Amino acid sequence: MFLKDVQTGHSCIVEHIDLPFQMERRLEALGMTRESEISVLNRKGKGIMIIKLRGARFALGYNMTKHITVRETR
Repeated sequence: MFLKDVQTGHSCIVEHIDLPFQMERRLEALGMTRESEISVLNRKGKGIMIIKLRGARFALGYNMTKHITVRETR
């Protein structure tokens, strides 16, 4: 499933990031690596969301969230 599909209040684990090299490296520098946990705090429209990652909040647009593959936590 893609990050854009995760509902508010749910958590997930990053499996794969399929973005251009520089964008992918920037997200990795911010702490979004494979097996990192993400909590979705808020959603605005189609795929735009506020996430919590390693204690910090980030806003990601639809063009990013549709290229990040995740799995739900149990």
